[in-house]
Amino acid sequence: MTRVIAIIQARLGSTRLPGKVLLDVCGKTVLERVVERTRYTKNIDSVVVTMPNGERDDLLAQFCEEHKIHFLRGREEDLLDQYYQAAKTLNAEVIVRITADCPLIDPQIIDQTINEYFARNCDYISTGRLSSTFPDGLDTEVFSFATLEEAWKKATLQSEREHVTPYIWNHPELFKVETVNNDIDLSLLRWTVDEQRDLDFVRRVYQEFNTKEIFYMKDIIRFLEENPEIGMINNDILRNSGYYKSLKQESPSI
Repeated sequence: MTRVIAIIQARLGSTRLPGKVLLDVCGKTVLERVVERTRYTKNIDSVVVTMPNGERDDLLAQFCEEHKIHFLRGREEDLLDQYYQAAKTLNAEVIVRITADCPLIDPQIIDQTINEYFARNCDYISTGRLSSTFPDGLDTEVFSFATLEEAWKKATLQSEREHVTPYIWNHPELFKVETVNNDIDLSLLRWTVDEQRDLDFVRRVYQEFNTKEIFYMKDIIRFLEENPEIGMINNDILRNSGYYKSLKQESPSI
């Protein structure tokens, strides 16, 4: 059996919403929500959080220890290296990349992406990097250890090291890159947490579903259709702004 490891990247140094991964969402932190929903998948063998090894994130490491969340630490300035070292330590053959600011991540969509990865026999597949048809906040990337290692060896740009996978999906001549598309384009919906309004939106969703053991994208969509004002809380914030910021630093003309 192929060993599939989910690696969730987390840190406390976010600038727009400091310490966001430890902020409360109806009784649990953002990070706990991401971890528990990722653990609800059927195709993942182990879930680990990777975080910087600097003093600023010691509190995050302490939190993971206290809540029995498996974690590893690495170089803050090189997230690609964090992923590579974590995957190597855990003997991962396939890596599922998830970010800790996505407390509505959908385990069914994670499983779907993993299944598509194997069915299409590709090096890399995602729900939202090359084209986005899922809500922002359900982004899932799946790739082989060999692909990760190749990127780790060859990626040189800051954006490639900071955002882990750009080297892969920017080099389709080297890797077989695929996309999982939703039946309906929902890319304008914003379910990630970067700003206070995002957190307000997510909290409102959890208030609706907090009595359920698990809920999915389809449940949230139905809720938003019945309560369209909830979706207006944060729907004007730019998607993937962190990546665009890195590109801007490399090429000021962008």
